[in-house]
Amino acid sequence: MSKMPFFIIAGLTVALAAGGTAWWLARPTDARFAHCSASSVAGATIGGPFSLVDETGATVTDVEVLTKPSLVYFGYTFCPDVCPTDSARNAEALDLLQQRGYDAQAVFITIDPARDTVERVREFTDYFHDDMIGLTGSADQVAVASRAYKTYSAKQETGDEYYLMDHSTFTYLVLPDAGFVQFFRRENTPQEIADTMACFIDAS
Repeated sequence: MSKMPFFIIAGLTVALAAGGTAWWLARPTDARFAHCSASSVAGATIGGPFSLVDETGATVTDVEVLTKPSLVYFGYTFCPDVCPTDSARNAEALDLLQQRGYDAQAVFITIDPARDTVERVREFTDYFHDDMIGLTGSADQVAVASRAYKTYSAKQETGDEYYLMDHSTFTYLVLPDAGFVQFFRRENTPQEIADTMACFIDAS
């Protein structure tokens, strides 16, 4: 069951506008999925191998995590507004999809491993949805995953522990048998995401 965001911390966050960096996001040219999305943007391949730490403290790979259709999002739990809002939206989309009988999940990967411990990530994802998996790891592990998905993040240096992170805000749809197939921007609604996911799952 999804829940409303609660990780609201005083201050503002700066996230990249989705439209400003979409040029490198591309869907695979798989004929099965041609009817599922109107967006088709040329660019680099998205997704790839990673090794991160899950909510139990176990080291897991992308193969072990992405075993079902997944909404993959990169953010951080200290984010004051964008990440909680996007996570709540993704959780609602997942609820809508599951109500239609589809087996799917959401995956939250931190871009702030220095603060996002296993416990912190678990608390954050458990709040939003029972089927949202939280992943953290070392700085090097997170960097590998971030590069694979072509995400952007940068620490705002404030000299204390209350820093914010600039970051991209795409949500990626990943299928076990096809890998990355679609991305969603912040303006996409839960219903739009659920409908698009259903189309891709049916076609896979």
